[in-house]
Amino acid sequence: MSRITDLQKNLFGGTTSNARQFGMIATLVAIVLLFQIWTGGLTLTSGNLIAVVSQYSYILILAIGMLMVIVAGHIDLSVGSVAAFTGIVVAKAMQEYSIPWPLGILLGLLVGAVIGAWQGFWVAYVGVPAFIVTLAGMLLFRGGNQFIGNADTVPVPEGFRDIGAGFLPEVGPDTGYNNLTLLLGLAACAGVVWREWRSRQTRRAMHADAAPLWVTGIRLAVMLTIVIFATLRFAGGRIGTSLPISGIILIALVLAYSYYTRNTIGGRHIYAVGGNSRAAELSGVKLRRVNFLVMTNMSVLAALAGMIFVARSAASGPQDGLSWELDAIAAVFIGGAAVTGGLGTISGSIVGGLVMALLNNGLQLEGVGSDMVQIIKGLVLLLAVAFDVYSKSQGRFSIIGTLTRPLRSGDTSTAAQSPKAAADPDKTSVAG
Repeated sequence: MSRITDLQKNLFGGTTSNARQFGMIATLVAIVLLFQIWTGGLTLTSGNLIAVVSQYSYILILAIGMLMVIVAGHIDLSVGSVAAFTGIVVAKAMQEYSIPWPLGILLGLLVGAVIGAWQGFWVAYVGVPAFIVTLAGMLLFRGGNQFIGNADTVPVPEGFRDIGAGFLPEVGPDTGYNNLTLLLGLAACAGVVWREWRSRQTRRAMHADAAPLWVTGIRLAVMLTIVIFATLRFAGGRIGTSLPISGIILIALVLAYSYYTRNTIGGRHIYAVGGNSRAAELSGVKLRRVNFLVMTNMSVLAALAGMIFVARSAASGPQDGLSWELDAIAAVFIGGAAVTGGLGTISGSIVGGLVMALLNNGLQLEGVGSDMVQIIKGLVLLLAVAFDVYSKSQGRFSIIGTLTRPLRSGDTSTAAQSPKAAADPDKTSVAG
């Protein structure tokens, strides 16, 4: 095998999880560079990157939950309304009953869990399609938001605002950067190196072929360069700004849910249900429990996203959450999730969300009107998915397919894409 073929196989089309992870990062970098050139260097400034994370973190949080819902073969149209309803309940509770803001956050998560359990009950135990249940929820909780808030704006206390508008504090000596952000970047670099080493050790223990050492070196160099660059950008913002608290919450959720979907039995069951519900049930997977949990989890994350948005806006209003579900669904599908369920990754959905965020941000920097932004976003979503579907139908290289292959050779989602599974007439549809 030539070096060029070896490089292509292991960086973009190989069978290791790291190859696909690198491919996702490379795709995102290409988009960033495009807007960097188009905007005359504004995209990668510290202030703009901090603003992007602060402004779009709640959509990326929604994309995490929506990925699990879509992988399981459902869809949730109520997330924007659930977020808005939670926001007004928490804001009212803190304003009228003077509850401390930490208890307000716990109240919001509890509200999300109750709503999710309500919707999960109808989907999992009554058998109503998730599309219908969440469409009803979208109307129900949007009305609830306006009823409780009387269509008014309700402010939230200062401490609560930190989860949406706060940044890592300045500590330690004056280095010209935010020291806590630098430490997080250092930890991220160590994590990248450790994961690459662990991956090679695991493949060696399994007597599987590992990527050539020189390819691993290139991959590590690129990923470390990206991490270091991002760290310096976020740490080098104006005084008082750095990596947003909402970004810290997002990173923690990405790590936790990536581990859950890849390395736990519960995560495997979600892929199994979405890939072939009948086969999963015959294998001992409890379909009702899986469907109940993914719907409940989605509403909890929607509640968290709603509180972050309210905290950033300093108040809850009647227009909160409008069209959030569309942005979350678009992020998941651009990130490579299958329309029929059973396929997709957390990292892919985050990349899809960042694509939409940077698209919005870049067009706004160029002064493009909101009408054209919506048109362009719609075309990007349609063309991205259509191109990938066409490529797979022709047996050609599929960008999304390559970037979102299962993260382990034995991933349950592999079975979801087998001809037998695809031909199963009982395969759950995306509409629930």
